Amino acid sequence: MRIGLVSGMNRPGGNVTGATLLSTEVEVKRLGLLKELLPKANLIAALINPDFPLAEARRQDVLEAASRVGLKTIVVTARSESEFEPAFTTAIEQRADALMVFAEPLFNSRREQLATLAERYKLPAIYEVREYALAGGLMSYGADIVGLYREVAHYTARILRGEKPSDLPIVQPTKFPTVINLKSAKALGLTVPPTLLATADEVIE
Repeated sequence: MRIGLVSGMNRPGGNVTGATLLSTEVEVKRLGLLKELLPKANLIAALINPDFPLAEARRQDVLEAASRVGLKTIVVTARSESEFEPAFTTAIEQRADALMVFAEPLFNSRREQLATLAERYKLPAIYEVREYALAGGLMSYGADIVGLYREVAHYTARILRGEKPSDLPIVQPTKFPTVINLKSAKALGLTVPPTLLATADEVIE
């Protein structure tokens, strides 16, 4: 985990506090879910926008996570909507078995298009936030973003009342919902294991 602007999670120091998404740890779990769904998977493509400020950190997170779970990973990039399809084409040409899509503003605003491309290219994909699964994506796993927003708003109120950011621990998410879209799975010709369905927080039919 990268601390970055703060000296520690419990006492950030300086004049900064905030929230973390626990990136590397979450990527390990996300890749594990793909492996459970696709036991024969060997190579996973990660879709990243290289212009996103956290792109390099995210790339390192997924590479480290993949090494932990025994998977190979390639990174495909898209800076704009026009680069989505070439990214998918590259993933297929490299014989990727599945795709991870990172949440960031460009991708979030075009989640329906990304879900459609994943279905068209028959590339099982996992996303960070629930909204992708609602938009037709196969599966999502990640921090409860709405819950984090509430915590950040609570912190803002505390700081406005006079508390010091340096005394407020970095907020860490406690809920990581798994959402599975069975309609998407059917379109991809996949059978979701009963054990995976049983542990999902939400199943979209």
